[in-house]
Amino acid sequence: MASSERSRLDPAVIKAAYDQHSAELYNFLRGVLHDADQAQDCLQATFVKAMESGHTADEGSLKSWLFRVSFNTAMELRRRQQTGQRVVQRLAQRSDSQSDSPALAAVKSDEMHRVRQALKQLPHEQQTVTRMRMFEQKKFATIAKELNLPLGTVLTRMRSALEKLRRALGDDDERG
Repeated sequence: MASSERSRLDPAVIKAAYDQHSAELYNFLRGVLHDADQAQDCLQATFVKAMESGHTADEGSLKSWLFRVSFNTAMELRRRQQTGQRVVQRLAQRSDSQSDSPALAAVKSDEMHRVRQALKQLPHEQQTVTRMRMFEQKKFATIAKELNLPLGTVLTRMRSALEKLRRALGDDDERG
């Protein structure tokens, strides 16, 4: 079979794999993530990856390939969430650790201004995802559904936004 003919798995193979393994994969992801919505999102992302690059797996080992991809997808989601949570925690720690003295209030006000300015510098798509996730406390699956976007696109926008904010604001680890 030529490599161009082998660029994708037959959609019937993907459908059969979904029918056969999706419930088991979902239960596995639910155990890893402890969240039904996130498990469903990762399951969906796994089969998208299967459609895009499942040809790298032999049909005989497709089940193990799907489990490996789903686990990696779940870990990637977890890492992205932890990065976002660390940014929020750092901002919260800054405000919690400061008293209300006039000098510290001025510093706090300056920090808030810097954050607002950095948020305004983000592309509109990244601002929207960041606002929905951080200020409205929405799950990535909900954001994707409301914006009618694939979960991967929403996650990528959030990751890119956090990277830009980190560069614009300076990372605490670099400053001490």
